[in-house]
Amino acid sequence: MRKVTFGGANSFDNYFARKDHSVDWLLWADELNAVMKAFWKTIDTVVMGRKTYEVALRMSGGNLPAHPGVKSYIFSRTLKQKPGSGVEIISEDAAEFVRRLKTQKGKDICVMGGGVLAKSLFEADLIDEIGFNIHPVLLGSGIPIFYEMNHQIDLELLDCKTFKNGCVMVTYKVKPRGEKRKKSSTPKSSRNAKAASKARRTSR
Repeated sequence: MRKVTFGGANSFDNYFARKDHSVDWLLWADELNAVMKAFWKTIDTVVMGRKTYEVALRMSGGNLPAHPGVKSYIFSRTLKQKPGSGVEIISEDAAEFVRRLKTQKGKDICVMGGGVLAKSLFEADLIDEIGFNIHPVLLGSGIPIFYEMNHQIDLELLDCKTFKNGCVMVTYKVKPRGEKRKKSSTPKSSRNAKAASKARRTSR
């Protein structure tokens, strides 16, 4: 089954962009360029919401950046304009559509930006991996990555890279819902304190 990955560049306080969607705070790095080149080779499908699509159009001058062999699906019930080559507007439920995509033959699937879209896919247990290029900046406000969800999402660290510009690239596997979490071991000092407390109670 195809893997669905959600991620992007974010501030340390978990925003994708400022409230006006500007990303003037983003830092570039040669190390990141190498990581992204390798990532694009693993996918052939991008899914995004209407707001992310419209921002991408504005930033690119009216044409969604083309990646050879990659098909983009935009989820919207209001968009009417005909998209360019390799782009398709989808008006049906995003979770059901992505669920079908996962079962089809092909490379992996990328959820581009869009915390609202990601929320629906997380709640449907369709996202398999997340990866973020965390920037050393606190924006204070902006477009959030994560929204309130209907259940807890447990993660397993797969990789962590530090870049010379101060950014940190992290990749996590999304654990299947219901998978037992490892219990953290109790520090020896804590165990000794508990034993001493029990001894005091029994000696009274």
